[in-house]
Amino acid sequence: MSQGTLLLCATPIGNMQDITLRALEALKTCDVIAAEDTRVAGILLQHFEIRKPMISFHEHNVMQQKERVLDMLREGKTVVLVSDAGMPGISDPGAEMATMAMDAGFPVSVLPGPSAGISALVLSGLDATRYCFEGFLPVKGEERKERLEDIRAQRMTVVLYEAPHRLEKTLRDLLDTLGDRRITLVRELTKVFEEVERTTIKGALEHLAERPARGEYVLVLEGAGEEENVAPDLEQVVREQMERGLGTKGAAKEAARLLDIPVRDAYEAALRLKQEEEN
Repeated sequence: MSQGTLLLCATPIGNMQDITLRALEALKTCDVIAAEDTRVAGILLQHFEIRKPMISFHEHNVMQQKERVLDMLREGKTVVLVSDAGMPGISDPGAEMATMAMDAGFPVSVLPGPSAGISALVLSGLDATRYCFEGFLPVKGEERKERLEDIRAQRMTVVLYEAPHRLEKTLRDLLDTLGDRRITLVRELTKVFEEVERTTIKGALEHLAERPARGEYVLVLEGAGEEENVAPDLEQVVREQMERGLGTKGAAKEAARLLDIPVRDAYEAALRLKQEEEN
């Protein structure tokens, strides 16, 4: 029995004509299509008059479906994995499936094509020589706060995804954490009503007040400038506290309070500094 293959297939992010010839051939000749949303994939297949069996494969059923896909690969089948739009594996469970297939020894290949993040980046007018892809931010809590702080210190252009109902909150959180920076909002890429708004975070909020958010957005954010204050170095803060006469535990506790980080992280830094001094 021949070995099965998993194909990661990029699909159009808007205009159906952006699909590649290789992608069409793979969809026509594969044994089964694993789709993030079978309804969305069904529209694509109907447009190109392709009839193939489909199974759903999304974040809520990945644990159940991964074994099903692996069984198909063991049977020698070719499985094409598609997301709702763009490249599977970017902010969806496709990456997890690809890793599992690789770990199980099956061939995994990619059929490159449209990507909303890259397309928005080159349209943004911001520096595209180096960039950081963040995808969707955590919705709330400490994890969101920590990610925003990471972005504040990031000197590279940052690419984010956001849903329309969370766009205003994300823009306000970015403004509160980073201050006002240049940003480009991109929506409806490659569609008739494609919109590219090159502005600032404050300007984006003003634009949003006049025109409510619709559809998924890509946010391309200017990186931190050289003159901006970035997060203080942990060891520097701990050292300053120790020079004030505090012991390792006291210095760690104060540094953790100042930097809003776990005490254990600061304590490890304090122990390293103490060991360096003793040596």
